[in-house]
Amino acid sequence: MNRIMLEAVASEFLSNLKENVLDSGRQIYNQPLFGYGDAGDPLFDEYKKANIVGEGFLAPCEWLKDAKSVISFFLPFTETVKSSNASDRTEPSVEWLHGRWEGQIIIDKLSQHLAAALKNAGFEAVIPSLDSRFRAYRNLNGLPLTSSWSERHVAYICGLGTFGLSKGLITERGIAGRFGSVVTTAPFEPSARKYREIYEYCTMCGACARRCPANAITVEKGKDQFVCQAFVEGTRAKYNPMYGCGKCQVSVPCQNGIPLKI
Repeated sequence: MNRIMLEAVASEFLSNLKENVLDSGRQIYNQPLFGYGDAGDPLFDEYKKANIVGEGFLAPCEWLKDAKSVISFFLPFTETVKSSNASDRTEPSVEWLHGRWEGQIIIDKLSQHLAAALKNAGFEAVIPSLDSRFRAYRNLNGLPLTSSWSERHVAYICGLGTFGLSKGLITERGIAGRFGSVVTTAPFEPSARKYREIYEYCTMCGACARRCPANAITVEKGKDQFVCQAFVEGTRAKYNPMYGCGKCQVSVPCQNGIPLKI
């Protein structure tokens, strides 16, 4: 099993997945972007610090004893999903809600398919987000505070991109999309990280702050995760079981790629 084979497996699976098709016949996600990390990368242990992810974060070898690699993938939303959510400044579009709801089902199924392919090739594989040991730690208000695995932080290690002011991860295909990952004993060559700083791809232009309906983002202080989550929970009350927002990911310079710095 090599990168080309694995990514071909992912591409074929996504192309035939019924959940990736909206009622309009348009797709939710474009083809995935892959990144690979060394399971022993020292940054994984750095993430245990309270000011990064937190002490509850588990390194790859804590998920899988003999882990060699971490496979991270980014699923970019299609123009259909992005443009629909850009049209209203306060409410998530129907397409974006489906992108968040069915979109997670797609990530789970793709992760499981990749893990199965790795196992068929003779390797072990674990999907942290679907593992019984996964925990989302919450504060007294019931809002997410940290977790035992962070897809965005893992994607950073795997060379997929850097953080933006909105705390999303800016990839070469933009910020509008979702991440998934698999920990495996298969030895993949790590992807080169074409950056040195965690916010290197962000121009700090403030466009996402102006787009945020909850006023949860400022150039000076970044994103207030609690304000953001409270707003998102409000959409769940309206659209249950679906929920979402994503206004900070559309109609911004990093929507479709890495923004140019002037």
